[in-house]
Amino acid sequence: MSSHRPFGLPVAAAAVLLLTAAGCSSTDAKASVPVPSPPAEEAAFCQALAKELPDTVAGLERNDPEPDSELTAGWGDAAIVLRCGVPRPEKMTDPQSQGVSVDGVRWMVEQREGGGPRFTSVYRKAYVEVTLDERYVHDAAPLVDLAAPVKTVPCALEPECD
Repeated sequence: MSSHRPFGLPVAAAAVLLLTAAGCSSTDAKASVPVPSPPAEEAAFCQALAKELPDTVAGLERNDPEPDSELTAGWGDAAIVLRCGVPRPEKMTDPQSQGVSVDGVRWMVEQREGGGPRFTSVYRKAYVEVTLDERYVHDAAPLVDLAAPVKTVPCALEPECD
């Protein structure tokens, strides 16, 4: 003789509740990133950059992280995050560090463990950092949409900037 328990409805209700809660928490939450604290001159360059940033990058809509700041911006669900006025990365002194030039802006490339790449502008009066999630592990294409705005940050070392 087998025993059957009527648990279909409570399990189904619990599953719906769990899926609803998971759906709300993942789409409604904004990414949180540390806001840089650059010197006043660099902050002014970053504020000018903020006015030039596009509404979309790599087809992703602008979705700025928390806390709200002119020094940070984001696109997608934290797929692309820009921070302006970050400190000079230690890795820039490494002669083995890798770089890439995208539409006249030079970037140092760092592969982050467990995520996509981090790019930091070089030869500019304020360092601009762009982190990409794992979808962009081998793709610098989002930098194309950010090149013109980053060029608003003046060059620190002529003739290295275009």
